[in-house]
Amino acid sequence: MLRHVGAGHATVWVEVDGPCAVEILGATERTFEVDGHHFALVHVTGLPEEGATPYEVALDGERVWPPADWRWPASCVRTVRDDHGLRICFGSCRCAYPNEPPWTLTKDEDPEGRGHDALRALALRMADQDPDEWPHLLLMLGDQVYADEVAPATEEFIRARRDVDVPPGLQICDFEEYCRLYRDSWCEPSVRWLLSTVPTAMIFDDHDVIDDWNTSHDWVLEMRATGWWDERIVGAFMSYWCYQHLGNLSPEDREEDPCYRAVRAAEGNAGAIVRDFAFRADREVAGARWSYKRDIGRTRIVVMDSRAGRVLEPGARSMVDAEEWACIEEWTRGDFDHLLLGTSLPVFLGRGMHYLEAWDEAVADGAWGGLASRAAERLRQGLDLEHWAAFGDSLRALERLLGAIASGRHGSAPGTVVLLSGDVHHAYVADARPADGQPAWQAAVYQAVCSPLRNPLDSRERRAIKLAMTRGAERVGQTLARAARVADEPLTWEIADGPWFDNQVATLDLDGRRCTFRLESAVGAGEDAPRLEQVAVRQLA
Repeated sequence: MLRHVGAGHATVWVEVDGPCAVEILGATERTFEVDGHHFALVHVTGLPEEGATPYEVALDGERVWPPADWRWPASCVRTVRDDHGLRICFGSCRCAYPNEPPWTLTKDEDPEGRGHDALRALALRMADQDPDEWPHLLLMLGDQVYADEVAPATEEFIRARRDVDVPPGLQICDFEEYCRLYRDSWCEPSVRWLLSTVPTAMIFDDHDVIDDWNTSHDWVLEMRATGWWDERIVGAFMSYWCYQHLGNLSPEDREEDPCYRAVRAAEGNAGAIVRDFAFRADREVAGARWSYKRDIGRTRIVVMDSRAGRVLEPGARSMVDAEEWACIEEWTRGDFDHLLLGTSLPVFLGRGMHYLEAWDEAVADGAWGGLASRAAERLRQGLDLEHWAAFGDSLRALERLLGAIASGRHGSAPGTVVLLSGDVHHAYVADARPADGQPAWQAAVYQAVCSPLRNPLDSRERRAIKLAMTRGAERVGQTLARAARVADEPLTWEIADGPWFDNQVATLDLDGRRCTFRLESAVGAGEDAPRLEQVAVRQLA
């Protein structure tokens, strides 16, 4: 997998079946082992400032990639000098089910249906395109894998190794099963080629671990009281660190990672090191930092963890701890053409749902007394009321940060500030602006949401989403929020376009200080190869 690409250098991630030396474009790296799985991150230098460089992979001197019978174009590293003509694709929520009926049907056509895979459709189109038309980055905003809803191949693997009548049943149990889940999710040939030639940046969300992960303090206590949770959460963090997190980092940040340094210094299996790190990452909020930044030309991308680093103490909830938030604020300082803030959970929901979540947090914190507080906690878990609006202090801190950036107080105001999110299984564009009485902004601020890559809602769920975006739902939610004395926000917003459903992938086209949002859905009949069909375009700046 091609991961971090910088000015004249790139990191390629590999998993192999034994210890060896991995060589790519003259750069060599020894593998490290985590409980029988062998990985390497090869830092390739000396690349041109701009252009495409094909690459092969050799293990102990023997070429293994691409395979001899590989029908896809050569994998290559594409370096970028600036952000003129920069193309960033993004999306979230991808179930890796087979690409055949009934899985290519919709959920309304068949309860098991997932429709066509938008990531596969993107790969199939790229194979027929000039490389100059390929995306320069794929930003995967959560639920890269579904640990609680496994595909048939992973289910078969689970059944062969343990009793599925014992919890967690046909969900992922441990690190070994997570490794199989990633393999099954990312090794379909077209997707495997896509990931080898388009740089990726990722952040996890709940289904990478389990639905509703870290909803509240009560939820965490309930899960830790089960007999299977510790092995599940440790396996989740171990695999996330190996498969997703390390490749997110620049070579400099990766070398500063204490766990990575310890693993590289270990002789033989470093599983105990990663296992100890994973357990502490779950038990200690400040034990790990999953947010990160990445620069492409004059565009900065700040990806914010909105799931693993939550502070869940009632009355003091926050999306991330104070130390990580300070890093995020610092990363937004500077002079950029565009500042993109990635977070798996949308900041601005349909206003009816937004106010409902804010009201529920206030009531859960005691605004209407103890009995109502317990009911609000049950409602929080039952309706998944755990987006940014349900972490009010963090929401208002982020909104103040957006205002500071857009007003030019963190450097020259960029052409656009765009929040990129997924999670909610529909897509839309929200337009933000200062609240009445606040100073005007110098930059446009938007939120662009794209979900799912492959896991669409059924018609009943779609109607519920649309209802939450109506004026009536907004008035009801706002009345409840005011009755619970929810604090005012320093900005306001509206859903400017959408919602759109179906399996889809979004693209930001950046050219200097211009920015355009495009949305495409995966279409096709039955087993036919899917294609991408444009459903929306909006000029953001």
